Amino acid sequence: MADFFAPTGVLYNVTQFILIVFFTFFYAATVFNPDELADNLKKSGGFVPGIRPGKKTSQFFDIVLTRLWLVGAVYLGFLAIVPNVLLAFIPRMPFYLGGTSLLIVVGVGLELATQIESYLMEHNYDALLTPSKSRRIAR
Repeated sequence: MADFFAPTGVLYNVTQFILIVFFTFFYAATVFNPDELADNLKKSGGFVPGIRPGKKTSQFFDIVLTRLWLVGAVYLGFLAIVPNVLLAFIPRMPFYLGGTSLLIVVGVGLELATQIESYLMEHNYDALLTPSKSRRIAR
């Protein structure tokens, strides 16, 4: 039984995959509300071409987002178990970075890139707003 629940065991990886898929759907359903999005889109005068505003738009968003979440959840699940599967086939791996650690590293990396990009945009906007010496001399 201990072999099945080891990080290289089948039951451990299947359970981890199922839990990641479940919690991805749970988090997405908690954070995102297609009815609210459809209502906000209708209030702002926007629409989805070929879809009636209101309930039909909400159903369309629900279908599309469920498909996207399914693909994303399966991808995250595979990303989380790939290091464990590799460890099962390559027992003397020189380093071990678990699937959950890999997800955290990727998330932090993406967040860092977003923060750097927003800082650079803010810095460039500040440079555009303040007149430089060359602009004052040219006038």
